[in-house]
Amino acid sequence: MNLTDARSLSAKDWHARAEALVPEGRHFIDGVFVDSSDGRTFDDVNPATGALVARVARGGQADVDRAVASGLEHFRSGVWSRMAPRERMNILYRYAELLEAHAAEFALLDVLDMGKPVQDMLSADIPASVECFQYFGEAIDKIEGTVTNTADDALHYILRQPLGVVGCIVPWNYPLMMAAWKVAPALAAGNSVVLKPAEQSPLSCGLLARLFIEAGGPPGVFNVVQGYGEEAGAPLALHNDVAKIGFTGSVEIGKQMLIYAGQSNMKRVTTECGGKTPQIIMGDVEDIDRAVQYAVNGIFGNQGEVCNAGSRLLVDRRIAEDFSQRFTALAQTAFVAGDPLDPATTLGAMVNTEQQKRVLEYIDIGRGEGAEVAMGGGVPSGWDHGAYVEPTLFTGVNNDMRIAREEIFGPVGAVIPFDTPEEAVQIANDSIYGLAAGIWTGNVGTAHRLARDIEAGVIWVNCFDHGDMTQPWGGYKQSGNGRDKCFESIVAHTQSKSVWVDIAQY
Repeated sequence: MNLTDARSLSAKDWHARAEALVPEGRHFIDGVFVDSSDGRTFDDVNPATGALVARVARGGQADVDRAVASGLEHFRSGVWSRMAPRERMNILYRYAELLEAHAAEFALLDVLDMGKPVQDMLSADIPASVECFQYFGEAIDKIEGTVTNTADDALHYILRQPLGVVGCIVPWNYPLMMAAWKVAPALAAGNSVVLKPAEQSPLSCGLLARLFIEAGGPPGVFNVVQGYGEEAGAPLALHNDVAKIGFTGSVEIGKQMLIYAGQSNMKRVTTECGGKTPQIIMGDVEDIDRAVQYAVNGIFGNQGEVCNAGSRLLVDRRIAEDFSQRFTALAQTAFVAGDPLDPATTLGAMVNTEQQKRVLEYIDIGRGEGAEVAMGGGVPSGWDHGAYVEPTLFTGVNNDMRIAREEIFGPVGAVIPFDTPEEAVQIANDSIYGLAAGIWTGNVGTAHRLARDIEAGVIWVNCFDHGDMTQPWGGYKQSGNGRDKCFESIVAHTQSKSVWVDIAQY
C-alpha cells in the first residue's frame, strides 16, 4: 500500500494489519532469507505493549562471513560495480518507487519495533527514505574523473571507482531512514553492502533488501545480517574484506569502530555519533511563538530519540520566563502519549524499557542537581504498561549540569539563560558534541556571526530541522566524522585511481 492510501488508514485498520502481520526475521544473504548458521534467535518486542513481535535471527561471525563473501564475490564479478551507470540509475529509481509502494508495511514494521507514532513514519521517515534513493540514483552519472594538464608526451587521468564491500551499521531511532542514508550512496557508487540493523529494530531492513532484488538489483549485492552489536556488528567492523564502515550510534561505539579499523585492514570509517544540540533564542527574535513551536518539536519529536534533538534551549535571560511559559503551554497539548498505531498519536513509547529507565534516571539526576521541573518528569498517566516518558522541561539549568552536557536521547529539554551573544556561543560550544545548532534572531549580522562561531556541522537560522538531500549531515568534535546525505557522501564511497600513460611510446 502506497503513502497516499496508507495515510487514509484508521487506528482500527492499523491494528488489523498488525494482527495479520507475519514478520520476516531471517537474515538476507545472497538474495534469499536464511536462518543463522547456528539457528539462534532473539525476541523482538513491541515497546508500547510488551508483546512479542517476532523471533529474529541472531547473527554471528559465520553469518557475517557469509554475507561479506557474497558481497565481495558479486562486487568482483562486476555485475553491479561495472554495470552501466544508466542501468544502475534505473534500478534505484524503481527501488524508490517500490519503497513508496510498500509504505504501509514499512510503517507498521518500524512502529511495532520501536514505538514511534505511525503518523511520523508516513509524514517523515518514509518520504525521506524514498527521496534518498531518488537523489542518489540521480547522482550516479554525476561522478566524474579528471584529466590533468601534463606534458605533451603523457596522458594522465584520474578515475573514481567503488571501494568494494561496505558495512552499514545503523541505529534504532529511524530504522528505515538511517538505513537509506547509509545504503543508498554505497549502492549508487557501485559497492556491495552488508547492513547490520540495530537489534531493537531489525525488521524493516529485511524488506528493504528484498525490494532491491525486486527492483532488478543483482542478488548478493545487498545483504542484511541481524543480531547484537558485539556478535554481529563487531565482526563486520573487524572484517578484512570490508572496505568501509558507515556507522550511526553512540560516541562510545563510534570510537570502537575506529579501533576496529586499526585492528583489521585500516578500512575507512565514517561516524555520526549524536549530539547535544543548542537552540539559541535571542531577545530580538521576531516571532517568539514560531521559535517556541520549533523548540517544542525539536526536542519532543520522535520522543526525543533524535541525534540532533534541540535539548539545550539557550534563551536570552530577558525573555526566558516568557519563553518557558509559552513552551509548556504548547507542549502539553502538542505532544500527548497515545497508541503508536493511532494516526492521531503524537508521542509514542521509548524504544524499550531500558531506554525508558535511562531517561527517567536522567530526570532524577536533573532534580538532584537543583534544576526545576517546569512540566512532565515521569510516566504519562494511563501508560504504565509501555515504555513511555512524559515530555519534560527543566528550568534553572546551567551548562555544568549533567542534563545539559550528556545526551539523554529522550523527551527532556533544558532552558539555559544567557546575557550576551558571546556568552551564548561560549555555552553552545562548551560540549563534546557538535552535530547541529539553531539560531533565532531578527538581526542578520547576529545570525551570521553565530553561524560562523558555533562549532557544529549543521546550522539552522530562524528554523529547525529543515533541509533536503543536498544538505551535508554530520558533526564536529565527538559528533563524528564524514557526512551523510549530499553528493559528498557518494564520492566518499569511491576511491581515486591515477593512470599515467606515456603516449610518446605510441
